[in-house]
Amino acid sequence: MRDYVEIGLGREARRAYDLGDLSIVPKRRTRSSKDVDTSWNIDAYTFDIPLASHPTDALASPEFIIEMGKQGGLGVIDAEGLWGRHADLEGAVKKVVDSCEDAWGIDSQEKYQDFVDSGERSVRTLQELHTAELDRDLLSERIAQVRDSGVTVAVRVSPQNARELAPVVIAAGAEILFIQGSIISAEHVQQGGEPLNLKEFVGSLDVPVIAGGVFDYSTATHLMRSGVAGVIVGSGHISTVVRVPTATAIADVAAARRDYLDETGGRYVHVLADTAIYESGEIAAAIASGADAVMLGRNLAQASEAAANGVYWEAQTAHPRFPRGDVSKDATTRRAVPLETVLFGPSSDPWGGLNVVGGLRRIMAKCGYTDVKAFQKADLAIRS
Repeated sequence: MRDYVEIGLGREARRAYDLGDLSIVPKRRTRSSKDVDTSWNIDAYTFDIPLASHPTDALASPEFIIEMGKQGGLGVIDAEGLWGRHADLEGAVKKVVDSCEDAWGIDSQEKYQDFVDSGERSVRTLQELHTAELDRDLLSERIAQVRDSGVTVAVRVSPQNARELAPVVIAAGAEILFIQGSIISAEHVQQGGEPLNLKEFVGSLDVPVIAGGVFDYSTATHLMRSGVAGVIVGSGHISTVVRVPTATAIADVAAARRDYLDETGGRYVHVLADTAIYESGEIAAAIASGADAVMLGRNLAQASEAAANGVYWEAQTAHPRFPRGDVSKDATTRRAVPLETVLFGPSSDPWGGLNVVGGLRRIMAKCGYTDVKAFQKADLAIRS
């Protein structure tokens, strides 16, 4: 039963919950973490771990995408980022990194103002780099480089440019297509342009499509009926008033998945959580809320293979008129470690930011579960 509270005279709001509001209730029987299977299957593709990277150039050097695949996860390339705009990809990323100031050592108002100014300067630098024309041949060449490594290739396009860019990236070797924006619906309408009807569009493609972000049951149901293989809940680390707290949003979309499974007599659509998830406990809470897999962003920036050496931003930060998010370097990313260590340890970090897969397996095992599907049905409690 939904819980509504009065926020003022004649106005109610639904009470909703973030992942940090949840605790996972252990069962009477514990397991060994060695017996836990974290594999994730979507369409014809199998991954050893239920993790994908957020599509940002802050992470996605070719080396990072390839290593993410080798470690059993899924690296996602942003087709509208810097990969197809600058022949010197490393140099372009370095310009953003060099414009970003570290938050450490601020001990005066003057230093604080310098830090604030550097944040605005970094966003302007990123916006300027994105004004370069998209070179489809260059983009295709870099996607093909990843494809030649043997890992599964996933590429993100925006809803606005999906019709134009999807054939390009698929021809270059994309095996999974992400149609991803801050908020998405089954039909994207833009003035002066042809509407993108996902049902027609998805049906015309030869690769599985994962679409999002969404925050509610109704939109998720419409996306599932359009034929997508997966639905993304959330929109990365960007904080906005237009959202639903993550745990509730995942649970609502998982309910849509269950009802759609009944409606179609067995067609299962995967749910991916893409939000401000950093450590093992949050990954576990997302899966226990109903997610099949989780998209990680900022946490992966500490990997030595990440393109921006610990500096992080998301695609929406480069918007020419309304940038969302920032370019920043967190304290947690000051020491670069191999991606393998981020995912599988060993770790000296007591907060769960390293060895995130090992942490997930341990949580599942201690709560009595040995696979992701069973863990989605774990008992939950509200902390407050």
